[in-house]
Amino acid sequence: MKPILLIGISIVHLALLSYTIAIIILARKKNIGTTYLTFLTIGVILDITSTICMMIASTKGIITIHGLVGYSALLAMITDSILCYRYAFIHGNLSIISPFLKKFSLVTYFYWIIAYVTGAIIVMIK
Repeated sequence: MKPILLIGISIVHLALLSYTIAIIILARKKNIGTTYLTFLTIGVILDITSTICMMIASTKGIITIHGLVGYSALLAMITDSILCYRYAFIHGNLSIISPFLKKFSLVTYFYWIIAYVTGAIIVMIK
């Protein structure tokens, strides 16, 4: 396995950890605070970094079924981050999250988990 791929895999695990911490904070505190936004942002940065590493290491090109699922999950997480920052900016940093945004964040997270798991399955099959 290429070293850049191993780096990408390690970084995506850290993204999973960061996203999971963010979602747990959101579920427990039910507000958009600095801690939630920090872990969400770290997750997005790590996810972008891991995606770039995996694109560089890919021998099948950057357009694969898993790639498209991964790119769309990353795009969903970026969209969620933008919506959360916008909400915090408009309503205040510690405001209670709207039911729609909370549901959107949870659905987005679980969609990202699906992309993560399919990637892990692909690696295990190889």
